[in-house]
Amino acid sequence: MKLFRLAFRRETAIPVLALMAASGASVALVFARVISTGNLRYLFLVWNLFLAWIPMVFALLACEKYRSASARDWRFLGLAGAWLLFFPNAPYIFTDLIHLTTRYFPHFWVDLIIILLCALTGLVLGFVSLYLMQSVVARVLGRAAGWLFIAAVAVLSGFGIYLGRFLRFNSWDVLFKPRQLYHDIGNWVANPLANPNALTFPALFAMFLFITYLMLYALTHLHETQPVAALDVKGLGGMSR
Repeated sequence: MKLFRLAFRRETAIPVLALMAASGASVALVFARVISTGNLRYLFLVWNLFLAWIPMVFALLACEKYRSASARDWRFLGLAGAWLLFFPNAPYIFTDLIHLTTRYFPHFWVDLIIILLCALTGLVLGFVSLYLMQSVVARVLGRAAGWLFIAAVAVLSGFGIYLGRFLRFNSWDVLFKPRQLYHDIGNWVANPLANPNALTFPALFAMFLFITYLMLYALTHLHETQPVAALDVKGLGGMSR
């Protein structure tokens, strides 16, 4: 299939394989919990993890369309728009930590690990797709524009996650509930201080996304250091005499 061919290009094969393994482990842990406890409580994590893969799919398709056409092609713009619309689903899983309560204390640490693994997998899925889109923007408009793009996506995603967690909207509600979505966003714009979470949550989550992406970006750009075995062993031996 075309999508598998795109996912397993040389430059994306290793991250995709790692994310597939992490997703498989996450789903296995969720089902193991269901079987061991007889409680279906955390099955929603499987659905949320599926949604976290959607931005990756759109990013791969958008990059392929950019290679074969250009950034001005309407199909590329459509795929890029769909990616942006679904991108908040990837880091959204971190907000599922709200489901951890002392009522489930016997399974608290198990539940914490399951949610964190799903959330981290979703976050990295989103960041890989974000890196792919940043690469296109940087190629077209320059590196500075690429980082402005990251900042803009972080801000928009912080607000999108707020809409999902607090106002209970989904990405597809842009098509299925446009009037209600427009109404609620209008109310937020008119009175952003009505709810204490209305400004602080989007701002803090945007900062969280930008900082974590920056750290992972820096981590992936580490250069290999000289191994200890390659040091001047003779000199070290002279010090030990």
